[in-house]
Amino acid sequence: MTSKDAQKRTCLAIVLAAGQSKRMRSDRPKVLHELAGRSLLAHVLASVGAAGAERVALVVGPSHDDVVKEAKSIAPDIDVFVQSPALGTAHAVLAAKAAIAEGYDDILVAFGDTPLVQPETFARLRTGLSAPGRAVAALGFLASDPRGYGRLIQEGDTLIAIREDRDLRNDEGEILFCNAGLMAISGATALPLLESIGAANAQGEFYLTDIVAAARRDGLSAVAIDAPEEEVLGINDRQQLAVAEAVLQDRLKAYAMRGGVTFVDPSRVQLSYDTTFGRDVLIEPDVFFGPGVKVGDGVTIRSFSHLTGAEIGPRCIIGPFARLRPGTVLAEDVHIGNFVEVKASVLAAGVKANHLAYIGDASIGAKTNVGAGVITCNYDGFAKFRTEIGDGVFVGVNSALVAPVKIGDGAYIGTGSVITETVEPDALALARSHQVQKPGWAKAFRDKQKK
Repeated sequence: MTSKDAQKRTCLAIVLAAGQSKRMRSDRPKVLHELAGRSLLAHVLASVGAAGAERVALVVGPSHDDVVKEAKSIAPDIDVFVQSPALGTAHAVLAAKAAIAEGYDDILVAFGDTPLVQPETFARLRTGLSAPGRAVAALGFLASDPRGYGRLIQEGDTLIAIREDRDLRNDEGEILFCNAGLMAISGATALPLLESIGAANAQGEFYLTDIVAAARRDGLSAVAIDAPEEEVLGINDRQQLAVAEAVLQDRLKAYAMRGGVTFVDPSRVQLSYDTTFGRDVLIEPDVFFGPGVKVGDGVTIRSFSHLTGAEIGPRCIIGPFARLRPGTVLAEDVHIGNFVEVKASVLAAGVKANHLAYIGDASIGAKTNVGAGVITCNYDGFAKFRTEIGDGVFVGVNSALVAPVKIGDGAYIGTGSVITETVEPDALALARSHQVQKPGWAKAFRDKQKK
């Protein structure tokens, strides 16, 4: 059976998110820490979904309301089960007994703190169940340092045991093929096997690893599926979180470069999980992409720019030192220059705001020029208001546009104006005091001061 065939089989994914790590030194649940702009849990839920799971059961500990809220925001129909008390991984899986009993072909067991496992790997786990009599497929990796990991004990291609590090026998300590913890279980045998696992250990806990021995006892078989070590990295502290971030960033940037993006220095660009690019995009160093950014063909993004929730049209030039905030939509050939911030605004084709401006809650027509020091005054301390600027408008430097206000097509706003009322098309609007000049005053002042 191929991985494609595996996805035709019904599948229940059980995601275990009951654990917490004191090593994170955080008030936030471990699985809610983020990689590339989304939580560890969100990465796992996305991966098992892409691997073909029609239903997901989330197992949490008591008082994990924040974890449940996050899961529901991603998958509103997710089933939530509480493990209490925490008596081991097999006990955690059995917390979802009601879901398992509904009868799925495959059961995937994943962990909310292991966010880098790709959908293809979960699919290969499911495919591992295809042989007759196969009850378990366990995920393993070749460890650079196997100390502390359980080992996958094999005879030929058959997995005969998962042995904890402290229980290794004879020369089993030399085995580098280690247990990643994730597995697929045949839905037809999952419940009897799980319920047969005893707590034969000092901790009185029920270990999921014992399912291999339980399967062999019942005349069934198990297999080990390999994955790269970096893919099965579990997150228990901030250092591991940083390592995982680096791995994911490398993946995202490699994918972008294959699609036609040039990074002048990939190591100095930060992407989000959902950043999308067109072709022939150039990204200079020290650019940060938050969630929700879409970049069109031929765009240049210059150094020290920060972008979140923005849609950038073809051939735009952004930065350096630009900030695009959520709700920004730029059409083609827009120029956003140094120290310009745009928020919740739509800029039509050819708009230029090349330096020192704030554009918030605005719509700006095609080929309008926004001068240095221009701001849209969109907030009165209680509510936000919009500024509407037409096509071909020239907004002079150091002008303040006090929303709500409309500026017609082709209008000119004189330098230093404070615009509070509608400006008609093709009009010149000036809103500043008349200049007063006193001839000789400066010289007289200096002479007085010298005396």
